[in-house]
Amino acid sequence: MSMSSAPTLDVLDDAGRALLFTEARTANTFSDTPVSDEELLGIWAMAKWAPTSANLQPLRVLYVNTVAGRERLVGHMNEGNKAKTLTAPAVAVLALDSRFHEHVSTVMPFMPQLQDVFEANEDARSSSAKMNSALQAGYFVLAVRAQGLAAGPMTGFDAPAFDADFFPDGRLKSFMVVNIGHPGEDAFRSRLPRLDPSQVVDFA
Repeated sequence: MSMSSAPTLDVLDDAGRALLFTEARTANTFSDTPVSDEELLGIWAMAKWAPTSANLQPLRVLYVNTVAGRERLVGHMNEGNKAKTLTAPAVAVLALDSRFHEHVSTVMPFMPQLQDVFEANEDARSSSAKMNSALQAGYFVLAVRAQGLAAGPMTGFDAPAFDADFFPDGRLKSFMVVNIGHPGEDAFRSRLPRLDPSQVVDFA
């Protein structure tokens, strides 16, 4: 009789930690090196594994990669963000699916009753969508970095106007724009301070 052993987990090496965390910063300029559709799909291939409550996965990603689409998007950006978005090789708009619960039978097949629970409770549906899509957005940025690309996440845009333009049926609600590419000249500002562990971490 064979006994199953507990799995062992690898530890991310210093280079991996630097790429994702300790040396990574928001990019403000990008080179003109193109980003392929395969690279963009590779970002999602990693980001999709982010944990969400009940595996609900409310995040949706719109890659804006046509000239016409980019011009429409830039029209909704705050003035200080227009140039960055216009010159980034690729741009992702992150949105939450307000009807995410319609996929419960796929993502949580052993608890299909959750669909009815969320259908009957709009507040719970909205709260879950906001929390879980924000969690997924953080993983999305890490996946951009893991793909060897720089990320420039921003919330400075007119989300309602963007949604009326790109998501007119009202189901998707945008909340973040992520410029994606290889860093350009002076792409990174100096690292800003982080709070000391004594200000953040406690034990009970």
